[in-house]
Amino acid sequence: MGACPRNLYIYPVGNNFKVDVEHLKEKIEEVKSWFAVHCSKVIVAFSGGVDSCLVAFLARKYLSKENVLAVIADSPSLKRKDLEIAKSFCDKFDIDLEIIRTKEIENPNYASNPVDRCYFCKFTLYDELKMIAEKYPGSDILNGQNYDDLGDYRPGIKAATEYKVLKPLADCHFTKIDIREMARYFELPTWDKPASPCLSSRIPYGQEVTIEKLRQIEGAENMLNALGFNEVRVRHYGSTAKIEVPVEQLQLLMKHGNSIKRHIAKLGFERCEFDEEGLVSGKLNRAIA
Repeated sequence: MGACPRNLYIYPVGNNFKVDVEHLKEKIEEVKSWFAVHCSKVIVAFSGGVDSCLVAFLARKYLSKENVLAVIADSPSLKRKDLEIAKSFCDKFDIDLEIIRTKEIENPNYASNPVDRCYFCKFTLYDELKMIAEKYPGSDILNGQNYDDLGDYRPGIKAATEYKVLKPLADCHFTKIDIREMARYFELPTWDKPASPCLSSRIPYGQEVTIEKLRQIEGAENMLNALGFNEVRVRHYGSTAKIEVPVEQLQLLMKHGNSIKRHIAKLGFERCEFDEEGLVSGKLNRAIA
């Protein structure tokens, strides 16, 4: 590969991205100004994903430690692995973290898995965060919503609007690529962490969300992660597990086919299928259309 221009550097996240450093510096100044204008004390809706990690880091950087509290909801739909990543991140960057137990799965409106399930999840979360914010007068609630989310099906955005949650990344027009670039620039360990939507998103709309199903999904995805499939979805179709990995890894998936199917059977599935289309984030949303 030839030499890169001075204002570019390259790193892999799936495919190689070329990063315009001057553009990145402009985004840093933009988000710094956002914090100066919009808030002085914050509660960050935290998940351990790259988006909320960047928001928590920037809040800590521009508002100082005593004015930032990250809060993560430890619910059955959160992977244990993601909870540990979140705790490790806050420890590394000296960010106060509070872990709460949300009970959205006890809400029939959530557990019945309607197309707006995410609304009821976020409503529960923000209601909890609002109560926490009341203990810290003057605090605003922030989330990790980004600019690309505005063009996606995100029922949770409605709940955020109702609770007047602030969204620095979306307001500053940060795309998903911008976020990874900045996280890499600040050497955040989650900069290349694959997207990890809640486990409930693996269950087709209209099919009940249960703790048993969520544990089956998590166990299957942990097994696949251990085999080297970092980006994976195990869709729960009742007695059938349908596995999605990036198209370029399908051949490797087939190679491990027999051992994967044996492990899937131990988790309680009767059948296991490999989705030849490959991994498509939000694939179950096609049913809405």
